[in-house]
Amino acid sequence: MPLLTVKGLKTHFQTQEGTVRAVDGVDFTLGEGESLGLAGESGCGKTTAALSIMRLLPSNGKIVEGTIDYVGYDLAKVTEGQLRGIRWKHISIIFQGAMNALNPVKRIGDQIAEPIVIHDKVDKEAAMKRVGELLELVGIHRERAREYPHEFSGGMRQRVMIAMALACNPRIVIADEPVTALDVMIQAQILELLERLKRELDLSMILISHDLSVMAETCDSMAIMYAGKIVERGSVRDVYKNAKHPYTKDLIGAFPDIEGPQTLPAYIPGLLPSLINPPVGCRFHPRCKFAWPLCVDREPGLDPVGEGHFAACHLNTTTPPPKEAT
Repeated sequence: MPLLTVKGLKTHFQTQEGTVRAVDGVDFTLGEGESLGLAGESGCGKTTAALSIMRLLPSNGKIVEGTIDYVGYDLAKVTEGQLRGIRWKHISIIFQGAMNALNPVKRIGDQIAEPIVIHDKVDKEAAMKRVGELLELVGIHRERAREYPHEFSGGMRQRVMIAMALACNPRIVIADEPVTALDVMIQAQILELLERLKRELDLSMILISHDLSVMAETCDSMAIMYAGKIVERGSVRDVYKNAKHPYTKDLIGAFPDIEGPQTLPAYIPGLLPSLINPPVGCRFHPRCKFAWPLCVDREPGLDPVGEGHFAACHLNTTTPPPKEAT
């Protein structure tokens, strides 16, 4: 059985302009020891989907439909008291931008120790011993637990966030753009660290990124999101080597190939649609070079296109008419 099953998830935000359907019917599963990547352009809903799992939404956000099953608990409906027992102890998160996530006036060690004291019911001395072990696990000397966030580099702060996420031995870690703000060399170190920790601690992981190379390095499976929906899902190899949705193909095509021609990579024309009034039918059709009348009239389902591989595109189930007839 999957460790986590998200089914029909819809998360909306109330704004002055109207209801933003940030996540609008999302399904995926996460197995024991599996690493799942959520990829797509900024604003496609991947971070909102992940924050919905832990119910860390802002005040104007709400899960309006769907289930988030974690070992028999529906996280979309459990009480706040039950949820506090699950956060950090069972499911933790590495936030994007460590400097903003860490408290600048508290020592690093105290910040990591806080969830340990709360969830593991140990005294401060035992918690600080665990803090030292965690810091060394992520490559930081334990004596630096007494220092403040501003005394660390960006990469070191990100390592501190990883240590904090592992503080209570969770089963699932959500990593929200963990390397976006770092330079290329530090990105490689953090990705290598995450992969090693996942393997050594048998972690299940949800990695959020717009960088497909990060997915290739770290994930077993991936889901491509567009305008609040998953448009393709499958193993990393299947999605990369045999993409079945035009959006996925365009994302891969926009990624620079250092071994290919020395030209600017392709780009996807147009912008993400408004999620207050999303397009009828396939939400990608205004930007899709393969769009035809059916794409405008009817929304495609997430249909199987191979073993464990799914895509939401009419081209996979219906033959389009000749161009002269469209």
